[in-house]
Amino acid sequence: MNKLQVEAKLGRVEGQSSDMVVLFLFEGETTLKHEAAWFDKALHGAIIDTIRTGEFDGKAGDVLPMHAQGKVPAKRVLLIGLGKRREFKLDALRQGMGHAVKRARQAKVSGFIGTLPPVFPKGCTAVDVGQAMTEGTVLGNYQFTAYRSDGNGTPRHEVTQFTLLVPDKVRLKQAAEGVRRGTATGEAAVFARDLCNHPSNVMTPSRIADEAKAIAKETGVSLKILEKKEIEELGMGALLGVARGSHEPPKFIILDYKGPKTAKGSKPTVFVGKTITFDTGGISLKPSENMEQMKADMTGGAEVLASVRAAARLKLPMHLVGILPVAENMPGGRAMKPGDIVKTLSGKTVEVQNTDAEGRLILADGLAYAARLDPAAVIDIATLTGACVVALGQFAIGMLGTSDALKRRLQAAGQKAGERVWEMPLWDEYFEQLRSDVADMRNIGGRGGGMITAAVFLSKFAEGYPWVHLDIASTDWSERERAYIPKGPTAIGTRLLLQYLIDHSL
Repeated sequence: MNKLQVEAKLGRVEGQSSDMVVLFLFEGETTLKHEAAWFDKALHGAIIDTIRTGEFDGKAGDVLPMHAQGKVPAKRVLLIGLGKRREFKLDALRQGMGHAVKRARQAKVSGFIGTLPPVFPKGCTAVDVGQAMTEGTVLGNYQFTAYRSDGNGTPRHEVTQFTLLVPDKVRLKQAAEGVRRGTATGEAAVFARDLCNHPSNVMTPSRIADEAKAIAKETGVSLKILEKKEIEELGMGALLGVARGSHEPPKFIILDYKGPKTAKGSKPTVFVGKTITFDTGGISLKPSENMEQMKADMTGGAEVLASVRAAARLKLPMHLVGILPVAENMPGGRAMKPGDIVKTLSGKTVEVQNTDAEGRLILADGLAYAARLDPAAVIDIATLTGACVVALGQFAIGMLGTSDALKRRLQAAGQKAGERVWEMPLWDEYFEQLRSDVADMRNIGGRGGGMITAAVFLSKFAEGYPWVHLDIASTDWSERERAYIPKGPTAIGTRLLLQYLIDHSL
């Protein structure tokens, strides 16, 4: 549970008593203004000296702690670099605050203060800045210690307070709204990280259903969970096929949120999340190396759960439905085999040539179910293909879809959230790689264009509504810790979805 509280208050950092104060500086600038000038004077030129000697040059990611030694009421001053002024983007603030909260934790500081940057990124308001600063603080403070025996799973030190001081009432109101949004989006990503960090012997399909039940207690949220018998009656043969090798029964979860002022009969926005609580590959068994990371193959579903919860907490005025097809993909005596044919909810048949291409199978039934809701738009999000990692590395989410307008909105949301998407082609010619001799299609298309053929497969079940597919296999897991990204499950994609909802509904 996130114990960190962020709030915006009227005031100035100059003269404030605190364990630590954060100051933002741009690269290559030796003339200090505003708060930085006041602190530099109070510290007898110490800040400008560090710049002139090259100890701190203001590049993005540069961090320099300074002990005040009683010269100002604050015990420490933390200099944060934002990079070059003309290249200033919101994500520099997120990264800066991620670094700041980590330094506060290292110094065993419980709370610290800061102020708005001297200028805002182009086109941004105090709402955007307050949101980005809050997100960086909440995300950078993340620790997962639930299974550590030292200290009964309690982090050794927690930062519990960040106060954003704003000098005037107009920007205070905007910054406070930004803090409200950033708290919700940051906590949503933290929630998704927690779900993915739990091991698969804990985070089973039944546990996912329990998490959905907890979210259904939020105002405006209702829940429907289809159990195995109901899934069979509906004819979701793809989901059932994937789940056949596991002792854990599948679930099909529908969370329905209707916000305040939502018009009766309004068409919903639908999120569909791949929720494989563990992926061995099935009979097409994966290599053992790094297989433990497959506990995070449910990241898409975790992010959908987190998005619905955050939308309810933000009281977004919209109709949102989250769909989670949930299963384990395991080998076993009853497991689906290469060459098997499954009949999907849509009526289309699929020859399963590789049981490790299971995510597209469960999404096929999820997307077909979404059509029954007469949606305004459908976005599916999934750790779908290793080919996405090969194509895009770790810094971009793969995006394909049938609606140019929806893709543009997601692209804009990604730029603002710092969770960027990159569009790949969705051309009919790629379906040639999916043709089957014995069924309507097969579930793999060979090595070439693997991310694209997976999306083309999904497109055959996403008919009749605007649709975009987000492949987060490239971003869902980090091998190293970064400013506000932890090692392990990242939950990247959560804030992208929420930023899209915020932009679209407010």
